[in-house]
Amino acid sequence: MSPIRSATIAALASAVVATTLTGCQFGEAEQDTSPIVIAADLELSGAAAAVGQTYQRALKLKVDQLNSSGALNGREIKLTVKDNRSDSAESLRNIVDFSSDSRVSAIIMGGCNECAVGAVGTINEKRIPTIALAASGAITRPVAERRYVFKLGPNAADSAAALTTELRRNNIRKVGMLVSDDDYGQEGAAALRSELNKVNISLREQRVKTTDTDVSQQIQQLVTGKPDALVFWTPPEQATLAATSTRQTIFRGSLYFDAGAAGDLFLGAAAKATEQATLIFTQTMVIDDVIATTPAKAARRQWFQDYTARFGGYNGSSSFAADAVELIADAELRSGGEAGKVNRDGIRDVLETSQMDGLSGPIRMTPDNHSGLMPQALTTLVARNGRWRLAG
Repeated sequence: MSPIRSATIAALASAVVATTLTGCQFGEAEQDTSPIVIAADLELSGAAAAVGQTYQRALKLKVDQLNSSGALNGREIKLTVKDNRSDSAESLRNIVDFSSDSRVSAIIMGGCNECAVGAVGTINEKRIPTIALAASGAITRPVAERRYVFKLGPNAADSAAALTTELRRNNIRKVGMLVSDDDYGQEGAAALRSELNKVNISLREQRVKTTDTDVSQQIQQLVTGKPDALVFWTPPEQATLAATSTRQTIFRGSLYFDAGAAGDLFLGAAAKATEQATLIFTQTMVIDDVIATTPAKAARRQWFQDYTARFGGYNGSSSFAADAVELIADAELRSGGEAGKVNRDGIRDVLETSQMDGLSGPIRMTPDNHSGLMPQALTTLVARNGRWRLAG
């Protein structure tokens, strides 16, 4: 593994800076006061609007923190956002527009798997560094055909391995799985099936479109198989909908959520249906339960507090957006470009070897792996009294 590029900033005077820039020590650069322009293609309306709006809030908060930190060598980040309306064709038009603007250093894409996968060819053709917050492995693989594309967020194989560990620990022998009929769902079903086969746990699946607002029929089909546990590998809204539908059946077994199903910290109307459910996700969701024994943990706790203070609640996916901003800002300052001019190839090269202890957990990019979130970032959470808590 190459030396860590992004070390903890320990000497910044501001408490906010000290806890929000944990990952990166921005490099020395020629004096340049031009803005660092980061473009964001997000689902601000349409089926995935809730997640897109979470990302927008997180991006704005992180940009504000970095701009006020004094750590950008006299520069400021300018964030420009476009709504893709949860539509891959609209998303592609946004990517084309962003890439044609020579002031844009890099793009952050939201949680739409279809959007990110569909834009891969254009991103590489336009040679614009892009970090996707969507989960599908097809976004970054094969790397040779996706040199300018990176992603943050849990990987299907890592989620499947962590879920299998929990299922086996709880002596589960039969599993029913509700899975979204998209790239990430298909990848997840294959990964979980492979992991469960290794430990002789049987699996029965039902698929659901990501736009479906009624999953009761699929849940009923799974319940008739008399599983010991149900796994929901769907977007957050569908996962809570599935939990509610399940509690209206005779099923009284355990519920498990894949990392992609993570949403708000507080479960609201779904609290009763999800009580004692298990979620595989990053520690940032419950960092207020964690003793801040390291600078990275202190930074995650501060992010949790800052986000909650500004927006009145917390969404686990916010940390991925914040880490994407920090990675791009660091890469821009290290890219070695001429003052006032964007060096996209240099930014890409820095991103490809970026390493930091981010708000989401340890992140390591390499030339062979553009999906940076490490398996160690995932932990086990349990729903108790209407919110997620650390298991145990």
